[in-house]
Amino acid sequence: MKEINWQEFEQVELRTGTIIEVHDFPEARRPAWKLLIDFGEQIGTRKSSAQITDLYNKEDLLGKQIIAVINFPAKQIGPFMSECLVTGFARKDGEIVLATPDKTVTNGLKLL
Repeated sequence: MKEINWQEFEQVELRTGTIIEVHDFPEARRPAWKLLIDFGEQIGTRKSSAQITDLYNKEDLLGKQIIAVINFPAKQIGPFMSECLVTGFARKDGEIVLATPDKTVTNGLKLL
């Protein structure tokens, strides 16, 4: 594991957001959802593709707060441009468990 310093960590913009739209993504190679996430007034909304269909359906995701990296360059995923990276933890079976705040917080807050 590479050790980083505090200044390097501060460069990663891990922010809270609320999922406001969930759409099917049939063109994805691996099953995924297309998400629209609200990061608050200063940041606005961002799109993301997330391979989380094993554990989360559309109803589970709508209104759910998540933690995402918002300062990676946009990434083309098939016909879809992903603008942020939704974070989670991979279980042994490969299913992804979302990283989420355990209490509701303001959208756009930075993880400290």
